[in-house]
Amino acid sequence: MYGEETRPVRIPCGLLAEVTAILDRYRRRRGPTQGPGRIMPVTTPSISLPIPLYESRISAGFPSPADDSLEAALDLNAYLVKNPAATFLVRVEGDSMIGAGIHHGDIIVVDRSLEAKDGKVIVAVLNGELTVKRLRYRDSRPVLFPENPKYPPIPVEDDADFLVWGVVTSVLHKV
Repeated sequence: MYGEETRPVRIPCGLLAEVTAILDRYRRRRGPTQGPGRIMPVTTPSISLPIPLYESRISAGFPSPADDSLEAALDLNAYLVKNPAATFLVRVEGDSMIGAGIHHGDIIVVDRSLEAKDGKVIVAVLNGELTVKRLRYRDSRPVLFPENPKYPPIPVEDDADFLVWGVVTSVLHKV
C-alpha cells in the first residue's frame, strides 16, 4: 500500500480514539488510497509475550495450580500475565516457600502493579537481598514470613532498606 517498509506503532489506549480520528481526517483529505489505512490496536500478542526473566535468584517458592478443567484453548500469556507492562518473571532459589508451593528452580510471575497487601506473597529487596516471602503486618510493621518451618519470620526494622518489587501471581513449576 505504501510502497515502503512499515513499522507497528504502539499508542496508549487512552489516546487511541484521538489518534484514530486524526488519521481518519488525514485519510479523508488525502483520499482512501493514500496515507494510513487503519489502526489495528494490539492489545495482547497472540504468539509470544517476552517478559523479563531475571537471572538473579531469590529465596523461596510458590504453588503451580494447573487448571486442567479448562476445555477451551488457553492463552498462557493472558492466563498468567494480566498487566504485561508491569510483569516480570524471576527464578526462585531456596526452599523457604515450599509450604506455598514455591520450590527451588521454579519461575514466579510477579506483577508490580498489584498492591502488596497483608497475606500476599511478594518479591522484595531487604537490605540488598532479593527475597520472596509472605507479607504480614504485625503492629503495623511489615514482617516477611517464610512458608517453611525451618526458617523464622523476618521483621522489617525501621532502618532496613526495604522495597517491595511486586506481588507473586503465579508460579511455573516443572515436574
